[in-house]
Amino acid sequence: MAPYLLPHLHNRPFTLVRYPEGIEGEFFYQKECPEHAPDWVQRIPVAVDGGSKQINFVLCNDLPTLVWLANLGCVEVHAWASRSEKLENPDFAVFDLDPAPPATFRDVMEVALLIRGILAEFGLQGYPKTSGATGFHINVPIQPVYSFEQVRLAVQYVARLLVRAYPQRCTVERSVSKRQGKVYIDYLQNGRAKTMAFVYSLRPHPGAPVSTPVTWEEVEHGIEPASFNIRSVPRRVGKLGDLFAPLHQESAQGLAPILKLC
Repeated sequence: MAPYLLPHLHNRPFTLVRYPEGIEGEFFYQKECPEHAPDWVQRIPVAVDGGSKQINFVLCNDLPTLVWLANLGCVEVHAWASRSEKLENPDFAVFDLDPAPPATFRDVMEVALLIRGILAEFGLQGYPKTSGATGFHINVPIQPVYSFEQVRLAVQYVARLLVRAYPQRCTVERSVSKRQGKVYIDYLQNGRAKTMAFVYSLRPHPGAPVSTPVTWEEVEHGIEPASFNIRSVPRRVGKLGDLFAPLHQESAQGLAPILKLC
């Protein structure tokens, strides 16, 4: 999968999520590149905590680094929404959708289609993918000229617009107890240094599910997230290619029409 995964990770600060004892054992997040890392592992120093601290993040730009990360127990792939060339300017926005029972994955698909319609009204195209768990992501490639705060505001605006129109179907409520039966739209995932399961990331669940790009036609007809796993996804990509490849090519999309309304 490296030929498909690496272009998406190129020059993005990488957060290690390590499962040294396997998916049933304890795990931990590690942002700082391990001291024992080989010299050939690329790193990027990033100021955090208002500039008072610096973290040397890993850049996973080649196959040896990807294999090294796997050997460290990095089951999942977590990376920034921006690249080292323009670290403060993400090149995609994301809508992170999660169902709160008794809401189902079918409800998530319906909300995703509604978001697609709103984005189209603003001349934007989003690319859907499973999260590899119960959720769903819509990635929107954008010009790397906006701050993380501006991107968050734009996604927040669309999310709240949808909640006003369909208050019984979706929510932006942070309190888990108040989301019952609705699809939660998490716009806060667009913050600086925020990460989530990247495209083609394995997830630490039985069956080894994968965060997988899908077509909007598949969303319309219904999909089963569990069918996208470590065995099926390589065959799927070999047949369909990388459905997220356009994210490298459609960076001309702008958020100005939405930001004017925020």
